[in-house]
Amino acid sequence: MKMKKFYDFSKGRRGAVVPLPPGKTRITIRLDNEIIDWFRDKVEARGGGSYQTMINNVLRDYIQRGGEGFESYLRKIVRDELKNGSEETSDLSIPPGRL
Repeated sequence: MKMKKFYDFSKGRRGAVVPLPPGKTRITIRLDNEIIDWFRDKVEARGGGSYQTMINNVLRDYIQRGGEGFESYLRKIVRDELKNGSEETSDLSIPPGRL
């Protein structure tokens, strides 16, 4: 296929090519690379899916639990992960006495 010299975009529209499903909002968020990698690894270990959906589910679960103190909630998650995946290693280090 040969490139044309000019293209007619007069009927073009701005915005996403694929419309968002109802109840979803597209945002830009900055997260640490280690956080993104952790969620991607978890999704891959489960056989695929969306790491963004997993992040959404974690946030939803946090809210449904009544928004308990973030630190205690995070400690619980880390403890559960350490208990369930003790054979797995992580690049994330947890200082002694923080759990």
